[in-house]
Amino acid sequence: MDTTDITPSLLRSWPLPMPQPDGDKEVRGHLLIIAGSAEMPGAIVLAATAALRAGAGKLTLATGASVAAQVAIAMPEARVIGLDETALGGFRHEAQHQLAPLAGKVDAVLVGPGMCDTAASCELMRHLLPLFAASRLILDACAMQVVRKPAHFRFDQPVLLTPHAGELAQLMGLSKDAVLADPHACAVDAARRWNAIVALKGALTVIAMPDGTSWTHAGGNIGLAISGSGDTLAGIITGLAARGAPLEQACAWGIALHAQAGEQLALRFGILGYLAREIPAEIPALLRHLAA
Repeated sequence: MDTTDITPSLLRSWPLPMPQPDGDKEVRGHLLIIAGSAEMPGAIVLAATAALRAGAGKLTLATGASVAAQVAIAMPEARVIGLDETALGGFRHEAQHQLAPLAGKVDAVLVGPGMCDTAASCELMRHLLPLFAASRLILDACAMQVVRKPAHFRFDQPVLLTPHAGELAQLMGLSKDAVLADPHACAVDAARRWNAIVALKGALTVIAMPDGTSWTHAGGNIGLAISGSGDTLAGIITGLAARGAPLEQACAWGIALHAQAGEQLALRFGILGYLAREIPAEIPALLRHLAA
C-alpha cells in the first residue's frame, strides 16, 4: 500500500496555521484535556504542558476532584475542573454535566492520559462524543476502549486515536505480534473499521485515514520509550489541533516534533535517562526551525 513519509520537507510544504500578530489567546485556540487520576495526576500535567508549548492559547483541564487542587498548582496557566470520581478512580458519567458548558467553545479535546476505570471511562466517552462533536477530538489510553462495544462501533465523524501496538492489538482482538508484523495494514484496517484517524505509535509510526490515505514516520530514539512520553505526544498533537490544524496534520507534525525533541535531548543527556517532562521545552525551537 502506498504511503507518504513524514519528512522535514513535507512538513515545510504543509505549514501549520499561524495566528495574526495582533491575535489574542482565543485566536490561538482553546483546548480541553480530560485526564489524570489520583494514581496518575502527572499525566494531565505532562499533556497540558506539551499542548501549551505547541502554541495553544487557552487551557482548561478536567481531572479527578481528589487531585484537582494539586493539578491547578502544577499548571497555573489553566482553569481546572474537579470531576466526581468512581470507587475505582475513574470519572462518573455525570461529569458530562460539568463539561457541557464547554461544548462548542473549545477547539480541541484530549481524553484519556492517566485515566483509570476503563468501564467508567467508556461510559463517559459515549456521552462526550456527541457533546464535543464540533471540536477536534483526540482519544488516548483507556478512552480508546470505547471502540470495543458495540462490536461494529463506528464514529459518526473521524476522531484521532493514538495506540501503541499492544493497545491496538487489544482493541482489534489481535495479538501484538500480528500488529507488529504488519503495522501499516493494521492501522489502515482499524481506521476504516472505526471511521477514525489511527496513529499507531512505534519506532515506525503509521498514521492512517478512513479512506486509506496514510503517512509513516521513522525517527526518534529508544529514550522516548519512557513513562509519560505518550502523554506529551498527545498534548503536542492536541495543542496543534487547537491552533486550527486538521487532525491528520496535527498528528503528523506532533509525531515529528516529539521524535526530534528526543533527538535533541539525547545530544545533551544521552539516549537513555532524559525525562518525559523535558520533552515539551524542546518544542517551540523545533517549531521555529521546521517552519523556516
